[in-house]
Amino acid sequence: MKLSRTTWIILLIVFNIAIDQITKIIVRADVIPGSQTPIIGDLFTLHNVENSGAFLGMGSDFNPTLRLIFLLILPTVVLGYVVYYIIKTKELDKWSLIGFCCIVGGGIANVYDRIVYGSVTDFFHIDLGGVFRTGIFNVADMSVMFGMGLLLFSSFKTRKNDKETA
Repeated sequence: MKLSRTTWIILLIVFNIAIDQITKIIVRADVIPGSQTPIIGDLFTLHNVENSGAFLGMGSDFNPTLRLIFLLILPTVVLGYVVYYIIKTKELDKWSLIGFCCIVGGGIANVYDRIVYGSVTDFFHIDLGGVFRTGIFNVADMSVMFGMGLLLFSSFKTRKNDKETA
């Protein structure tokens, strides 16, 4: 049985949402809020923090109306449009399609948290001794970043192929 393109898109988006939500359920149940647990020394640590804003807490100090607009309504509209775009645009290469699905899945997972819990649970932190340091993030954030990476990869690959055929 061969699955349709639309079914693959939906399954990939749902997979991204499910992995994120499963990890958040585990963290909420088993990690003490505000704690810091070393996974790989101080390089990679596990936390349990609630982020009422967006990336790195941006927007957490907005008034409730602005938070509703910029953290729920606008992202929902954009994610809905991206789903429509990837389903309707049959010319997308597989890397772009997977990238968009990862971005949408991660985005939906975080919007879901904002609707259900009023905040997003973040729990991973990387600190490579001052050379590289992240904020505290979650699997949905990783999915979005991975998707962006795939879109960049696809863009460079397409550009290279266009130059070779020109």
